[in-house]
Amino acid sequence: MISIDGLRADRVDEHNSPNLMRLVREGVRSIGMRPSYPSLTFPNHYTLVTGLRPDHHGLVHNAMQADDLGTFRIADRDAVQNPRWWEGGEPIWVSVRKAGLKSATWSWPGSEAPVHGLHANEWRVYDEKVPLATRMGEVQGWLRGAPDGIKPRFIAAYMEQVDKAGHHYGPDSPEYAAAIREVDTAIGQLINGMANDGTLDTTNLIIVSDHGMATVPAGNAVAVEDMAAIDVAKVISTGQSVGFNPQPGRQAEAEKALLGRHDHYQCWNKAQLPTRWHYGSNPRVPAIICQMDEGWDALPREVIEKRPAATRGSHGYDPALPSMQATFIARGPAFVRGKQLGAFDNVDVYPLLTRLIGIPAQPNDGNPHTLDQALRKP
Repeated sequence: MISIDGLRADRVDEHNSPNLMRLVREGVRSIGMRPSYPSLTFPNHYTLVTGLRPDHHGLVHNAMQADDLGTFRIADRDAVQNPRWWEGGEPIWVSVRKAGLKSATWSWPGSEAPVHGLHANEWRVYDEKVPLATRMGEVQGWLRGAPDGIKPRFIAAYMEQVDKAGHHYGPDSPEYAAAIREVDTAIGQLINGMANDGTLDTTNLIIVSDHGMATVPAGNAVAVEDMAAIDVAKVISTGQSVGFNPQPGRQAEAEKALLGRHDHYQCWNKAQLPTRWHYGSNPRVPAIICQMDEGWDALPREVIEKRPAATRGSHGYDPALPSMQATFIARGPAFVRGKQLGAFDNVDVYPLLTRLIGIPAQPNDGNPHTLDQALRKP
């Protein structure tokens, strides 16, 4: 399973992604896969490999605070590699190992921590300087059984280029399209190599993304300091799903300042969030959640003042939005050919994976029958 971070479902086409379209023709494609709330990178990557929504596996945001663990930021290597943040779920590469099989990961979010005491048999630390060609070469080597002669039962790999281009330039930019071409070339390298060594037609290959990408016009940013004064509410997370904890003794003031509808965003107490988001019960979720409207960011004022006045891109918006729909493409001996699927929730990928691998599924939020129509033998 390969993740192309930030790839919108509606941006896969013959012009920019001919290799992905080859997989579409030879397999199945969804018109859109709904991310879990919030539609952010780390929460949804962990959902894909556990089948649990962020509220249940505990990676509730890219930025978190917990009384027992302190602060989590995706750029903090110590936090990312601390298994205590991740142990609300069991990622599938750990389940594969527990079943006596081999697994491998190339920097999939969550794979750098020894969850329940285990990494994948082969795993790599995230390093954006490693070229995609090198990554795909290593994946192809794993498929042949490198380095110990044993072929993994499950491999997960990650590509960040599309997400980075989307954030800097927006999803309608030539730079976003160029990044799609870059990752598509790497996918082509992999599938051509697999065809040459005989592994393509014996391997189920699944391409996913964690979320889509929306356009953020120049100037569309709200300063979090203007949402609530710092002495009234502490900012826990910024961006699009914005979290606040009232300061001691200031709950009523924080709720008065934040709750309800505002220009460009709406706020709720965590217990009153829309039920379709399945979010708000985890203790790591801040007390008040503000959801930005599509195309708007909430950031510290000093960050806004340093941003170039240009169109950008963001995600983290309502998972139901067309711009947030993630990619799902699958090709291999288990999948029918030339099938288009309707939209489905990304929690449904995990029970598909356990079925394909042949291991018991851990407790999860997915529907094991959603993707029956994609399989030759449901």
